[in-house]
Amino acid sequence: MIADRSKQHFRAVCFFLTLVTAALYWPITHHPFIMFDDVDYVTGNPSVNSGLSWANFVWAFNGAHAANWHPLTWLSHQLDCTLFGLNAGRHHLGNLLLHTINSLLVLVFLRTATGSLWRGAVVAALFAWHPLHVESVAWASERKDTLSTFFWLLTLLAYVKCDACRVMRETESGSSRITHHASFWYFAALLFFALGVMSKPMVVTLPFVLLLLDVWPLDRISTARKVSLPSLIIEKIPFFALATMGCATTYLSQTAAMSSISFSERLGNAVLAYASYVVKFFWPDNLAIVYSHAKHTPWLLALGALALLLLWTIPLLLNWRRRPWLVVGWLWFLGTLVPTIGLVQVGAQSMADRYTYIPSVGFFIVVVWGAAEFFSSQVHVKYFGAAIAGVALLGCVVLTTKQITYWRDSITLFRHAYEVTPDNYVAANSLGKAYELAGDNARALYLYRAAVEMEPRFPVSQFNLAMTLLEKGDDAGGLEHLQIAAQLQPENPDIHFDLGVYYSSHSNWVGAAQSFSNAVALRPPFATAHASLARALTELGHFPAAAAQYREALRLEPQNDAAQSGWKKLSGAHPELP
Repeated sequence: MIADRSKQHFRAVCFFLTLVTAALYWPITHHPFIMFDDVDYVTGNPSVNSGLSWANFVWAFNGAHAANWHPLTWLSHQLDCTLFGLNAGRHHLGNLLLHTINSLLVLVFLRTATGSLWRGAVVAALFAWHPLHVESVAWASERKDTLSTFFWLLTLLAYVKCDACRVMRETESGSSRITHHASFWYFAALLFFALGVMSKPMVVTLPFVLLLLDVWPLDRISTARKVSLPSLIIEKIPFFALATMGCATTYLSQTAAMSSISFSERLGNAVLAYASYVVKFFWPDNLAIVYSHAKHTPWLLALGALALLLLWTIPLLLNWRRRPWLVVGWLWFLGTLVPTIGLVQVGAQSMADRYTYIPSVGFFIVVVWGAAEFFSSQVHVKYFGAAIAGVALLGCVVLTTKQITYWRDSITLFRHAYEVTPDNYVAANSLGKAYELAGDNARALYLYRAAVEMEPRFPVSQFNLAMTLLEKGDDAGGLEHLQIAAQLQPENPDIHFDLGVYYSSHSNWVGAAQSFSNAVALRPPFATAHASLARALTELGHFPAAAAQYREALRLEPQNDAAQSGWKKLSGAHPELP
């Protein structure tokens, strides 16, 4: 009878969790794509928006794209395009379905591993409804978050099932059938982890989380189980091997996108980011799609944040035997953030809400299990804890509802980020681009100038300001900022190409030839740059070199109009050229 009632409670919780999560996020199914990453990931990527095909399948696995190697994520976007074309609402619906399933998997995992339905339900609801997760769900390009977490949670469930089979084997005198089941679940966990790595490399920390689960709730290091730490580590060698390959692939994929920010600044930012995430879990206000790096690290504040983190971490470590759930949840939070905390900086962001998607589960375990222990020990306030949990969840629903409204279009999204974060030059630049795409060049120019003033070292705003000034007819100002952009980002072939276009339009063929040479050196399969370089060399009288560039452009892109017409003129005027 009790078991039947427990199943009924579990089904009711699952139904309620699904219903509220779907209703809460349903507005995103009417939102468009945004201009930030969605162009690279879906709308402007022909290898994705043309749908599933053998060629696109090979492309997904063949090398890094958008500074990442995550082929399963590309395949999921290709599937959406096959089924729905470029209907943004249906792409968002895919994220909503995955997020809802992930929330249920969090509940199933915690109930299976700990035996606690109601604590697991609160953690799952916090995961499902917390405003910090809006970015991962409402942003089409963050399919990698929801998809990788799906496989992450399946890995944890398979690992728990594997351990349950081991326990049965230990208590039932070694059944071969049970042994077979343990092996099956072990390899299932390994497969799910591999799929997770191919969805988003942030999951590479999972082997360490498996070791944490061995401490709690599986309690494999207890005297009753008699499992040594070395054997636990050896058992996970295949997981660590996959994680190492994922780290290596990610490093190679993102080398070109790595920031030049000094390590000391990155270290200071990492400490501040940890503290900021903790604050945002409790007070999720002024959330933004992008948080730019501070011009100067506030070291006094960073040292204070480090002291607070240590004051929290050290007592938990010293008390791990009595309250293992606290240290496991806290180390889960700290450890799973390591790949994105900024020690290896990629991009201009100092932190991001989406990075909390997996780490939040550990943090919520700390809060929920800690609060449950406190209130259960206080007889007179036992039900007060349930009331606090209800109020917290209701607050999450209200704030998430509000946060979702900012994702209704690019201008609203970046205007909100610009308004709620001080000196956010990335938000200013992105809002300027949103206005530019909407045809409001006056506001775009104002915001590009503001972004450059906030941070002159940011090459993207320098480039955008340059192109806007050139379009306005301010050649001197445009050239100045275009040259600055090229100096700040010398590895960007597009900036060198546009600089060459400027020189060509002003008949500076020496400057044009140098800029186009830089572009093709950085991106050899750049057919238009080869054709443009050929024209500059022709104007300089270097006809054999020009002929070679035209031939290369036509080899890369036989239908390139500039290369065809240029080669026709050159070969007609100089028939002796090979």
